[in-house]
Amino acid sequence: MYTNSAPLAATVNALSTDALHLLDYVDEMARRIDRVDEHVHAFLPEPARPIRLHAEARVLQGQYSAHENRPTLYGALVGIKDIIHVNGFVTRAGSEVPPERFAAAEGEALRWLRAAGALIAGKTVTTEFAYFEPGPTRNPHDPMRTPGGSSSGSAAAVAAGMCQLALGTQTIGSVIRPAAFCGVVGFKPTYGRIPSAGIVYFSRTADHIGLFTQDVAGMALAAGVLCDNWRGDIIKRELPVLGVPDGPYLAQAEPAALRAFEAQLDALSGAGVTIRRVPTLAGIVDLNELHRRLVFGEFAREHAALYATYSHLYRPRTAEIVEIGQTVEDTELEELARSCRRLRADLAARMTETGIDLWVCPAATGIAPEGIDATGDPNMNLPWTHAGMPAITLPAGRGEEGLPLGLQLIGRFGEDEALLAWASQIQAAMSDPPAA
Repeated sequence: MYTNSAPLAATVNALSTDALHLLDYVDEMARRIDRVDEHVHAFLPEPARPIRLHAEARVLQGQYSAHENRPTLYGALVGIKDIIHVNGFVTRAGSEVPPERFAAAEGEALRWLRAAGALIAGKTVTTEFAYFEPGPTRNPHDPMRTPGGSSSGSAAAVAAGMCQLALGTQTIGSVIRPAAFCGVVGFKPTYGRIPSAGIVYFSRTADHIGLFTQDVAGMALAAGVLCDNWRGDIIKRELPVLGVPDGPYLAQAEPAALRAFEAQLDALSGAGVTIRRVPTLAGIVDLNELHRRLVFGEFAREHAALYATYSHLYRPRTAEIVEIGQTVEDTELEELARSCRRLRADLAARMTETGIDLWVCPAATGIAPEGIDATGDPNMNLPWTHAGMPAITLPAGRGEEGLPLGLQLIGRFGEDEALLAWASQIQAAMSDPPAA
């Protein structure tokens, strides 16, 4: 195992008060990256990383010599998925296509991070164009297993304690699933809450920028910086009513994952949380196909010019979805995009009808699969991404072979603050259930 503690909120507090000396800490973290990443492969190689980070930390320290003026993420190290543009770094998107074809300026999210005092630890490994063709990243809990994807390096870097925060993206399940596999907190905000400008797009209708931290306190801190118009004063004192989406959707999970999920529900019920079984998503098989046609169709359009020139450089599974996406007509694509809003309205109505505050379900169909040639099944995340609703996964005990499990909570569209407030309560209420 290559996991290590790196809680965002506690670390920033220590750095802000000089309980941790910034330069010493950054040097220590750079050494940890050099030592651990030769086994985990979460970051893209950067030989001069220690020198760069030390120099940037010195500049930051000079800007904020007084404790009271230090910003929210002062000294936090952040990993950035390599489909997100960062000034001073090359964007390769996990591809062999010449990187100058992706060159662009960084977007608001990176500017907000820098303004909050964060330091860029480096670019993290992504699957090719954020789809299924994986890079070299390994799961810090078991290097013989996938960390999930497509935000493979971001999840693994946080789990391995090589940074306190990492950015990823989710088009189907690329934040929530790897967070669950790596035993960290993953948060996919409401569609558009973190501006997506400055990324190599997969699907403009479905792409979300998401976050990885080791606990909910750190996630709340990061969300306050990165989510547009964040309302940090929302506090939930009552426990939420949780709705289990019973039916074919839930049945997609493996039997062991479902047994573990029932144990998690029992633990929550024992802590006073109300659980309601709500039959929903009966048409999940059709929805799975619909969502994939939507994102493949948009992917094919994003890559039309690149693929025409560089198709020989696309790996097989990525080339396949370009070919599928080319079969999606414009009129079909428009209707597919409208289905996102319909699903969002349907799920919101179901929540109101049944009196539930959040949906609750497994974050993945099971534990991290063996091998690193695939990244696992994203179907437990797909409907919530399609609807653009905010979702978070919490570490929720261990499954077979002692590997991490995640519990996924989904809130109403636009109510990210309530989701995180309730997630903090759920994290406190939940004790580790028995292994499946």
